[in-house]
Amino acid sequence: LGIPFYDLQAGKFYRTYNLLSLIKIPFGLLHAFCLLLKIQPDVILSFGGYLAAPVVFAGCILGIKSITHEQTLVAGYANKFISHFATKVLVSWPSSQQYFPSNKTILSRLPLRKEIVEVRSNSFIFDNNLPVIYITCGKTGSHTINQIVYETLSELLDICNLIHQTGDYSLTKDFQRLENKYKELKEKNGKYYLKKFVFADEIGEVFSKADLIIGRAGSHTISEILYLKKPALLIPIPWVSHNEQFENAKLVESYGLGTILNEKELTKQKFLETVRNLLTNPPTVKPNVNTQELFNKDSAKIIVNELLSVAKSV
Repeated sequence: LGIPFYDLQAGKFYRTYNLLSLIKIPFGLLHAFCLLLKIQPDVILSFGGYLAAPVVFAGCILGIKSITHEQTLVAGYANKFISHFATKVLVSWPSSQQYFPSNKTILSRLPLRKEIVEVRSNSFIFDNNLPVIYITCGKTGSHTINQIVYETLSELLDICNLIHQTGDYSLTKDFQRLENKYKELKEKNGKYYLKKFVFADEIGEVFSKADLIIGRAGSHTISEILYLKKPALLIPIPWVSHNEQFENAKLVESYGLGTILNEKELTKQKFLETVRNLLTNPPTVKPNVNTQELFNKDSAKIIVNELLSVAKSV
């Protein structure tokens, strides 16, 4: 895209922290000052996180206005801090409005990538009548989910087809291990498509063919599940801030589409039992419930217009 990238080193201040992280905080702020003086932006767009905090704070001191966008149901520590210095706060969910100053908070909703509803490829061919499961582990991967699939791969391919996006986490070598595991298996009923990443031109096909989604419960994952009304088995990350992934998963569950499997309960037997049950009795959206009301097709435009409005007021 030709967008310059700058690497910022900053420290976290969280429920638990170490001395090194605390030391990085002032250095991160100083680094943010230097970057802003070099770049001289008209406005800052933040999406929260500990790296955004020193940038917005430094920008405020330098007289650079900012907008921050909160993507989660429960506001994170960073965006709560940032909201005191930001010109405007945009939120994805009504439940997170309570955490920010009402006079500068706007419900913009969460932008969704248009590719999820556009079938542009024909990469995943299934010559059987078995259901299709899409397992998504994000860009960096989820070793927990990849490992449980590794342990149950043979049994899963007896009952379904799999599209498995592992992510690319080199330390655990999940992709290579699963690739080798599949080669060791004798001929199975289902087909197994193993990929580190599912690209933009493939995701529409994947969602259109998937009968069940398995993954973590990040904001974008649950948003796409709700928008497409896809049944999902969600395994929330237990250690994230404010237990936000569990709250995300509960939202999907409340609409009738989600089944939650806590990581501490994740065993081979429990996982297979849950998958079999969901394939036999797939959940559907509750009657008289409209998941489309959670989204705004103009969400991205709202964010851009607010950004331009703030930039013009400089």
